[in-house]
Amino acid sequence: MSTPAPRLDIPATARLVADVGGTNARFGWQAGPGAPIEAVMTLPCADHASLGDAIGVYLAGLQRGTPRECAVAIATAIVGDRVAMTNHHWTFSIAELRVRCGFERLRVLNDFTALALALPLLPAADLRQVGGGAAVAQAAIALIGPGTGLGVSGLLPDGRGGHVPLQGEGGHVTLAGRTPREQAVLAQLEARYGHASAERAVCGQGLADIHRALQALDHPEAQPVPRTAAEIVQGALEQGDAACRETLDLFCAFLGTAAGDLALTLGARGGVYIGGGIVPRLGEAFDRSPFRSRFEAKGRFGNYLAAIPVQVITARQSPALLGAARALDLGVG
Repeated sequence: MSTPAPRLDIPATARLVADVGGTNARFGWQAGPGAPIEAVMTLPCADHASLGDAIGVYLAGLQRGTPRECAVAIATAIVGDRVAMTNHHWTFSIAELRVRCGFERLRVLNDFTALALALPLLPAADLRQVGGGAAVAQAAIALIGPGTGLGVSGLLPDGRGGHVPLQGEGGHVTLAGRTPREQAVLAQLEARYGHASAERAVCGQGLADIHRALQALDHPEAQPVPRTAAEIVQGALEQGDAACRETLDLFCAFLGTAAGDLALTLGARGGVYIGGGIVPRLGEAFDRSPFRSRFEAKGRFGNYLAAIPVQVITARQSPALLGAARALDLGVG
């Protein structure tokens, strides 16, 4: 167990913020409430035995000592002191991590809850609208985003001009297929995993699994050739590979189904935001995908959904870092 770095001569208001996903952990420094997030560093989770080790590496490299406060946005459900990541092996006690690192105050919250907290502060330059009209003020806002997993959250109006963030695990709801082809793909995923959740199809591994399922359906006599998510996206957008194009279309259609369900459930007339690391990299190809048509394909409520704007978050710096800072300000987590 490492010894906490000395505090040195740093402001009492300084804080460490972190956005921890299944692949990367992003860290940043904030001089105090409302100050910009600076000294951002991304560390691969696989390179470190624990979150505490990664925090130690970041602080050692920064050479500013240990701040009194820290907020960690992490990709898993937070239901008590013991935290176990869904898509990585890190597990820890919040109380023990606070003591180990030397923080006086430590907040730990779901990464998409943190991202939801940041939504009202995102500038227009960090967003790209995909269909719909104008957002309705003081209405619910939905958030969904595929990356290593599928994050889901949102903001509900608090009746006082603000919003309350949701803390849930909506990425694990059961996903429904709208066409025989989609149903066949989901049957393949269910046979493999036991439950065809939205996250099983709409994430990086989901791209690989959809591609594998299509091979099994179209060429049952052959051994499937595995391809990574990056290879599939490249094959679809740059190489004109038919199987990769269908995989990406199915991925976007499944995301549209899940996002439309979420918008209806929350009454998200304030807009639907798409985060995560995959969709922003698709650029305008996402705009041409089946996403929007599937988002609106809800029968009698098609017109209701057609009016809801969808915003792709294109910010270069993880907005969840800002959301983690807001969690300290608001006492969330």
